[in-house]
Parts: sequence; C-alpha cells; structure tokens
Amino acid sequence: LLDRGVYLCSESTMYRLLRRRGEVRERRRQAVHPPRAVPELIAEGPNRVWSWDITKLKGPVKGVYYCLYTIIDIFSRYTVGWMIADRENKDLAERFLSETIAKYGARPGQLTIHSDRGSPMVAQNVAQMMAGLGVTKSHSRPKTSNDNPYSESQYKTLKYRHNFPERFGSLEDARAWCIRFFTWYNEEHRHSGIGLHTPYDMHFGLAEQLREMRADVLQAVYAKHPERFVRKPPEPPKLPATAWINKPAPDSPLIPAQR
Repeated sequence: LLDRGVYLCSESTMYRLLRRRGEVRERRRQAVHPPRAVPELIAEGPNRVWSWDITKLKGPVKGVYYCLYTIIDIFSRYTVGWMIADRENKDLAERFLSETIAKYGARPGQLTIHSDRGSPMVAQNVAQMMAGLGVTKSHSRPKTSNDNPYSESQYKTLKYRHNFPERFGSLEDARAWCIRFFTWYNEEHRHSGIGLHTPYDMHFGLAEQLREMRADVLQAVYAKHPERFVRKPPEPPKLPATAWINKPAPDSPLIPAQR
C-alpha cells in the first residue's frame, strides 16, 4: 500500500486487528497426536514383567559399535537373557526374545515384556511373535526414559563399573567382559531394591530363607547386647511384595489390596 501512496495503519495495529478476528494462526494443517497412556505395570513374582533394551558399546575405533541386548526381570532384577551383536536388527531381536521366553517356559497370558520405542522393539515381526506366544507387549511413551527404569538402571550399573573399558577390542572381547559382568550382577550383586539380596536368590525363591537366617543372627546379637539397639530390635530389610513401572496413586484400582 505504501508503494501506492496509501497508509492505513502501522504493522502492529494491523496484526492487532487480525488477532482480534482470529486471522493470525498457523495456516498449514497440523497433525494432532492423542496423548500417550502412561504404562502402569505390576509384577508380584518372577517372570511376570520383563524389561528389555539395547545399548551400544564402543568398538576398537571411532564409529564402530557393538549392540548389547538385555532382558531384566523387574521383580527379581535378574538378567534372564543377554546377547552381543554387531548390529541392531529386528530379526536378531525376534530370535533373542523368543529363545529367552522358551527358556523360562512362560505360559500364555503370564508374561508382559516392556520396552521403549526403538525400531526393533516396535517391529511387526517382534509383535507377531509375542502375540503368537501369548506374551503381552508394552511400550514407553516417546522420549520418556523414566518409563523403562529397570533397563536404564542396569545399563548405568554396567557402564559405571570400575573395569568398564573405554573401548572393546573386538566383539569377542565385549562378549567375554559381559559374561563376567552378568555373572557378577546376577549372583553376587546385592541389590538395595530387593532387600540386599542377589537377583539370583530373588528370582529362584531363595531370598526368604536367607532373610530368616539373617534375622536369626540379628536376634542373637540383640539378645547378647540389647543396649546397642536404642529404638527397637534389629531386623533385616524386608523383601518387596511387588515391583512397579509407574506405580499409580494409592487410591487407584490397580493397587492390590493389602493382605
């Protein structure tokens, strides 16, 4: 208009008038995604809910990586399966999961397997395999790492180990290191989330007996030196009755009744 010698108003005034009439908006069609449901999973025993993920381990030179596939039982923290490969692949993922499910003899309807939304996790062949075996699949919300806390925590433990190398010299080198790590993690690591027991003892039903043995030792100490315990007699940490991914509010119907 100025090029034609006409002045109506300033630019800011024009935009103010357009906003008043709802004419200032994105003119392209925008996709509207429905909100993702929060995954809420409960395990009241072993082999009820597994969490699986893939992490990368640095190879001998820059740009070379090895892929570590792992499955952890969220109730016992036991690593039920792991695999090292030179790539991230949906066919490898299907074989890895199906062999692990068969190894533990999960019945149809018994097991839920949770993961994030990486391409092997949401692959159609993996979903079909799980459906055929009667396994329920569950996924994290996009870009929400807290929805897969057990796998994330395990990878942090792995990569913060004092002997975790900056790089692995070969695929065989990475596999040998992981054999030692997962043996330690399952059979020696005292996990605070399961009453300072090992995942092996928790997964295979030995933890309750070990807790009773610990209680006997503490009772003997208390009988001998009660003055050392001011508030109450000592007792070993309690064993958890459940494990959750995203535990709902206390008044939710998903929370089991106290027994």
